[in-house]
Amino acid sequence: MWGMMKVDIITEKIALGYLVKVTGDVDMNSSTDVREAFVQVFKQRSPAMKALVVDLSQVRYMDSSGIATLVEALQTCMKQGLQLRLAELSPPVKDVFELARLAAVFEIYTSLNDAMAER
Repeated sequence: MWGMMKVDIITEKIALGYLVKVTGDVDMNSSTDVREAFVQVFKQRSPAMKALVVDLSQVRYMDSSGIATLVEALQTCMKQGLQLRLAELSPPVKDVFELARLAAVFEIYTSLNDAMAER
């Protein structure tokens, strides 16, 4: 059913801080759910937290509201001295980032393991 794709979000604590795994389409309908997941992470952050890692390997589609949500998370991370690391962008999502000229603004990792590595 078109337009009924629910986004599935799993948040896990990792050595660096938090990993947020997103599955599904991030669009007008679902980007608020993604934003809410980030808000919860920022609320729970401890002083030891260094990064928020977002696994986008299972996101096949992202529109401008999804991009805006990630930009907002990036701004929050910068304010709080955290890194926002995006991992494993699927080709369609990567295209959106390149079109929006944001590929250079974000820290983008080709592998999730790399994104979760301490550095």
